Amino acid sequence: MLKQIIAATLLTAGIALAAPAFAQGPAGATIAETAKGKTLVDAKGMTLYTFDHDMSGQSNCIAACAKNWPALPATADAGAKGDWTVITRDDGSKQWAYKGKPLYTFVKDGKPGDITGDGLANGAWHVATP
Repeated sequence: MLKQIIAATLLTAGIALAAPAFAQGPAGATIAETAKGKTLVDAKGMTLYTFDHDMSGQSNCIAACAKNWPALPATADAGAKGDWTVITRDDGSKQWAYKGKPLYTFVKDGKPGDITGDGLANGAWHVATP
C-alpha cells in the first residue's frame, strides 16, 4: 500500500516511474498487487478479469453477462499496442484484450484491489495477469 501511495504522489507531481512495457497499457490500464499477486487493473485501479468462454479476439460475455462484467472499453480509433489488442463486440463497441483475451471489470468489486469475481461461474472468471 505504501508503494502505491508513493507512486501516486510521484505521478501527481509529474515524476514518471520506470515500469515494464506492459504496465503502460491502454485506457490507463496498469498492474497492481492483489491477494492473487500481480494483476492487471483499469485506470481506477479496479481488477480486470478474463472469461474462459471467450475465444481469442472474441467476447462471449453479452447481454446479462455484460451488465455484471463490463468490458474494458476502447475508443473507436484505438489500435493494438504490443500484447494489447482491440476487439469488436457483437454490439459494435470496441473492447481491449490482453494477449488475445478480452478484459472486463466486475460490478461487485467495490474498491481497487477487490478480486470478488475471481473463480465465479464455476471457475470461468479469472483475474487478468501480466
